[in-house]
Amino acid sequence: MKKIYALLGFFFLSATLLAQQEKSYDILITGGRVIDPKNNTDAIADVAIKSGKIVKVAPGLNPADARQVVNAKGLMVTPGLIDIHGHVFHGTQEDHYLSDGLSALPPDGFTFRAGVTTIVDCGGAGWRNLSTFRKNVIGSSKTRVLSFMNIVGEGMRGGKYEQDVNDMDAAITAKTAIENKDIVVGFKLAHFSGHDWRPTERVTEAGRLAGMPVIIDFGGASPTLSIEELFMKKLRPGDIYTHAYAALDGTRETIVDEKTSVLKPFVLAAQKRGIIFDVGYGGASFNFTQAIPALKAGLYPNTISTDLHTGSMNTSMKSQIDVMSKFMLMGMSLPAVIHASTWKPAQVINRTELGHLSPGAEADVTVLRIRKGEFRFYDKTGYFIPGKERLECEVTIKGGQVMYDMNGLTKPIYVK
Repeated sequence: MKKIYALLGFFFLSATLLAQQEKSYDILITGGRVIDPKNNTDAIADVAIKSGKIVKVAPGLNPADARQVVNAKGLMVTPGLIDIHGHVFHGTQEDHYLSDGLSALPPDGFTFRAGVTTIVDCGGAGWRNLSTFRKNVIGSSKTRVLSFMNIVGEGMRGGKYEQDVNDMDAAITAKTAIENKDIVVGFKLAHFSGHDWRPTERVTEAGRLAGMPVIIDFGGASPTLSIEELFMKKLRPGDIYTHAYAALDGTRETIVDEKTSVLKPFVLAAQKRGIIFDVGYGGASFNFTQAIPALKAGLYPNTISTDLHTGSMNTSMKSQIDVMSKFMLMGMSLPAVIHASTWKPAQVINRTELGHLSPGAEADVTVLRIRKGEFRFYDKTGYFIPGKERLECEVTIKGGQVMYDMNGLTKPIYVK
């Protein structure tokens, strides 16, 4: 009798395993409003995932065909969010700021809960320490982490290190980027305070040598350098101007005239020329008094990003979805905000396998809720604007695995 029970148990287990193996999908996200800007999709549909890839987007797919089912009814289903300006080269080194230092953050603790599946560290590593960043952070993170390499060999160590023009070597920086092109997407210049175009010229030279874009955190010169000259003569189409909506107390020229609140006429021409305007919100790099008139004049951000680090995460900037909510408040449509947080940044960093839900694409998916209520949105100056809705992240899937589920919408929540 025991042998019979054992055989029955064996056959039952085998049938169960066979049934699991025969499932058409690993994950099926059902009934959500699918917003996929690359494919011009904005409709109620299901999203099916198998072996880490998107396999089908269509209505009426059968939940019985999936090992896990995410109920997205009443929610938005988007490609995994891409934050192209964060600081995640965290470490324990003293006097290292955002380069293997204490001011950067471990990505997994701050990405998935905000719907972000890919984050680009923006200038933390230079050619001298990119290998450390690769080993200690990129190699140990579940988040997809990429790098804008700093033109400064020491990376973003702050202070005197970022003022050292002699450590801005375009050739060796470009060479290192090409050797690490699986993780490097471009180059960063930041925090230089001299009245000197050489750092800008060296970072764009690295970009030219490697065939990659640059991202500029511009300002600090006294007197200020001309942003019109930067946009029209120094940067190339596809290069990125970050902290676009900042007023930094006169340390750099603003895009909106601070006396008249009028967008300067050459700014829209620069965007038309191909300059990418990135939010890079940060702890001190966003002002409603710049953003509101700029958006009214037609300067919408190409890419929405956080400038995430220990000095910004608990200020008026909370996360990627918090920044997205602010731009919805200022008049951007939900699809436009999703576009600036998915497909457009994927194009900007030349990672077009990301940022969309096409069959065969990486199965990075974010499920968002629009929370209705009475909210107060503010910037670094305390300027408040009331709002009626804000985005919240319900589920984040990266590479076909559920990485974050706020309310247990996935059934079963754990696959055994």
